[in-house]
Amino acid sequence: MANRDQRQERAVYIISVAAELAGMHPQTLRIYERKGLLRPARTAGNTRRYSDRDIDRLREIQDLTQLGVNLAGVKKIMEMQAKLARIRAEMEEMSQELEQTRRRLGGESRSSGSDILPLRSARAPWQGSG
Repeated sequence: MANRDQRQERAVYIISVAAELAGMHPQTLRIYERKGLLRPARTAGNTRRYSDRDIDRLREIQDLTQLGVNLAGVKKIMEMQAKLARIRAEMEEMSQELEQTRRRLGGESRSSGSDILPLRSARAPWQGSG
């Protein structure tokens, strides 16, 4: 999977090829870049280079604009999508950490005879034993 991500990120297409792959005019790509919707890589000679991920993003922009969303709206939608993706990744990481902690604590309580009790069976001192 990491190899696939690297291929998607590798900026290899010049602007005319990227525009053709995305089905739009090269000037449109320049406009999207000026509006902050896209950041193509640059060569040492300052030539734009687009990746497969950039092409996918161009197609997504095109889909949204064809639905009637203006470029400011497209930018906001894409920012929210990126934020949602970050939050999902953080949640997944926390879920994995929680599962590891549960396994570790579950193993410790079984092996060490721990005094940790489930909350529903614990009694407050003033409730007595009965």
